[in-house]
Amino acid sequence: MTLIDLHAHFLLPEYVAAAERAGHLRPDGMPAWPKWSVRKHLAEMDRAGIEKAVLSVPSPGVHFGDDFRAQVLARQVNEAAATLGRDHPGRFGFFASLPLPDVEGALVEVDYAYDVLHADGVVLLSNAGGMYPGDPSWEPLWRELDARSAMVLLHPTSPPQWRQVALDRPRPMIEFPFDTARAVTDLALTGVLTRYPGIRFVVVAQGDLFPFLSERIDHFHGTSNVAGQLKNLSYASGSGYCCAA
Repeated sequence: MTLIDLHAHFLLPEYVAAAERAGHLRPDGMPAWPKWSVRKHLAEMDRAGIEKAVLSVPSPGVHFGDDFRAQVLARQVNEAAATLGRDHPGRFGFFASLPLPDVEGALVEVDYAYDVLHADGVVLLSNAGGMYPGDPSWEPLWRELDARSAMVLLHPTSPPQWRQVALDRPRPMIEFPFDTARAVTDLALTGVLTRYPGIRFVVVAQGDLFPFLSERIDHFHGTSNVAGQLKNLSYASGSGYCCAA
């Protein structure tokens, strides 16, 4: 059996520096940024019998409030991930980061990531600056990803109201699963999952939650199709944070 890790994060020093300049000194309430190196990541893969890891940038993603800087940072991390794949043939693929909620910038990066860098898919956070993925402004992005039969790794991040609800606890502990549930519910109830069947969604660490939630959503929303939609999702295990340190 070939093992492929779909929930595998990497951290460039340049990315961490950009995040810290934007105020993310304790990412999502964690004590500090973890250390990452390709050598240690490969060693962890070998110990676990993992043949290939599909790399992605973790929460909080690449958009720290400025569209242009987010575009530049997305291109930087995507090119670095593609280089890691070329330097270690067969060991690394990558999910491209997109500068959402800048949809136009995201479309440009999708084209570059697929056509030039040969990405395996894209990584989207459960919300982008408080905007959830069923927002109508994201329709052009969903159309493009559907046309490309894209794989989308849906990764949790802090909810927009985290200061009120996290109570100073690390957000990956409780808020990450809840925010992913909000995002997936939004995808289902806005019809994204049914309008764009060519997209293959992989949801991080939620496989045990959605069978319970889908029945409640169908009950309260007066529908019977959400449970079926959620059964078609794939789930990647993991803590929802980071990294091969």
